[in-house]
Amino acid sequence: MSKKVDGSTFLKGAAILGLASLFSKMLGLIYRIPYQNITGDLGYYVYTQVYPLYGTLLILATAGFPIAISKMVSEKLALGDVYGVRKVFRVSVVTLVFTGLITFAGLYSAADWIALKMGNHQLALPIRSVSFALLIVPPMAAMRGYFQGHQNMAPTAISQISEQFVRVATIIFLAYWFMNTTGNEYLAGAGAVFGAFTGALTGFLVLLVFWRHNKKAQVITVDADAARRFPEESSLSLIKRILYYAIPICFGALVLPLLQLSDSFTVANLLVKTGYPAEEANILKGIFDRGQPLVSFGAFFATALSLSLVPAISEANARRAYATIQNRAELALRLTLMIGLPTSIGLAVVAEPVNIMLYQNNEGTLALIVLSFTTIFSTLGITSAGILQGLGKVILPARNLLVGVLFKVGLNMIFIPILGITGASLATVIAYAVATALNLRAVVRYTNIKIRFQSFFIKPLLAVLMMAIVVLAVERLSMNIFVDVISSYRLYFSVVAFISVLTGAIAYGIALLISGSITKTDMQLIPKVNKIVPLLSKLHLLREK
Repeated sequence: MSKKVDGSTFLKGAAILGLASLFSKMLGLIYRIPYQNITGDLGYYVYTQVYPLYGTLLILATAGFPIAISKMVSEKLALGDVYGVRKVFRVSVVTLVFTGLITFAGLYSAADWIALKMGNHQLALPIRSVSFALLIVPPMAAMRGYFQGHQNMAPTAISQISEQFVRVATIIFLAYWFMNTTGNEYLAGAGAVFGAFTGALTGFLVLLVFWRHNKKAQVITVDADAARRFPEESSLSLIKRILYYAIPICFGALVLPLLQLSDSFTVANLLVKTGYPAEEANILKGIFDRGQPLVSFGAFFATALSLSLVPAISEANARRAYATIQNRAELALRLTLMIGLPTSIGLAVVAEPVNIMLYQNNEGTLALIVLSFTTIFSTLGITSAGILQGLGKVILPARNLLVGVLFKVGLNMIFIPILGITGASLATVIAYAVATALNLRAVVRYTNIKIRFQSFFIKPLLAVLMMAIVVLAVERLSMNIFVDVISSYRLYFSVVAFISVLTGAIAYGIALLISGSITKTDMQLIPKVNKIVPLLSKLHLLREK
C-alpha cells in the first residue's frame, strides 16, 4: 500500500532533523571556540587543514548513500515490497563497509604525501589520526538511509546528537591534555581530529539499538504473502542502482569540504608565495577559518530540509502528483530564503563583536563580513539540490557544484595575492552564488514552479532590512551604555553581541509577520509553531495567504 506523506508530515520530519542539526551545529560552533582558545590560531589551523580532507573522503564513502537508500526504501515501501527494502539495506551495508576500508587505507598510507602537498609535513600525524573514523561511519550511513526512507527521522537525529556530543568532548579533552602536557599544537590537533572516530562509534551504537527494536517489530507486522508478490532484485542490480543515485549525490555533497579543501591547499601556500613567512601564513589561514562554523551554522535548516525533501518529493513523483511537488518545492525554497537571508545579513552586521566574543580579538573581521554572505547561497543551494535529487535529477546538482568549485579555485588564485584572506572569502561567496543560480534555474525548468518575485524576494528583503536597522541601532546603543560599565574587553563585546543577536531574532520575527512574508497557511504546516496561530490571528499579525 502506498504511504502518502502530507505537507505536515514532511515538515515534521524536517523539524526533527532540523532540531538535531541545530544542536549538532551549536556544538560544532561551541567547541571551536574553546579549542581555538586552548590551541591558538596555529592549533586551529592544524584542525581546519586536516578535517576538510577527512570530510571529503567521508562524503565520497558515504554522503550520497543515505539519500540514495532512503529514496529506494521509500519507493519500495510505497509499493509494499518489504523484503525488497530489507535487501536494499543488506546490500548497502556491505557496499559501504567496503568503501570505508578503501578510503581508510588510502588516507592512512598517503598521509605523508598529502601533508607535503599542503606545505607542512607535521600534518601527517593528524591526517592518520582522523582516518580511523572511516571504518565506522559508512555502515552508519546505510542505517540512517534505511530509517529516513521510512520517514522515521528520530534515529538519525538522536545518533547525530550522540555522535557530535562525544566527538566534541573528545576534541576538548585531548586538545587540553596535549597542550598542557606537551604544548604541541600538532599533537593537540591530532587528538582533536581523533574525536571523529569516538563520535562515530557512539552514533553507530545508538543506531544499532534502534535497528534491533525495529527488527523485532517487523517480525510481527510483515505480511509475507503480500511482500513476496514482488520479483527479487539481484544484489548486482541493487548495487548499480544505489551507486547510480549515490555517486552523483556524493559529488554534489562534496562542495563544502572541497571548497574548504581547496583552501587547505591554496590559502597558506599562496600567502607564502606573496611574501608571508610560513608560520604567519598558517596563522592567517587559521584566522580565515574562524568564519566557517558560523557559515555552516546558518545552513542547518536547509540541510535538514534537504534530507526530508528527497524521499518526500520522490514519493510524490512516483504518484505523478506534480501539484504536490510544486507546493513542497515552493514552500521549501521560500522558508530557506527566509532563514538564509537574515542569517547572512545579521552576521555581517554583528561580525566584529561576534568575532571578539568567540575568538578573543577582531583579527579577520573583514573576511568574516564577506564570508557571511555565503549563507544566502549555500542554504538555497542545499535545498534546491534536494528538490532535484528527489526528482531523480541527481547529476545536475553535482555538475553545478563542480562548476562552483572550479570558480573557487580559480578565484583563489586571483584574489588571495591581492586581498589576502578576504580574497578567499570573496571567492567562496561567488562560487556558491554560481552553483546556486544553476540549481535554481534547473528547479524552475523541471517543476514549473512559479517563483513570485514579491513573496520570494521583496517581502523577506524588506523584513531583513528592518531587522538590520534595528540591530545596528541596538548594537551602537549597547556599546555606548556598557563601555564604562564592563572593564573586560571580551566580556564587553560578548554582551553587545548577545543583545544584538537576540534583538535581531525578535525584530526579524515581527518584521516577517508585518511584511506578510510568512502567512497563516505556512504556519499551520509547521509542527509546534501552528499552536500559536490563533493568538497571532487575534492580534491581526497573520495574513491568510
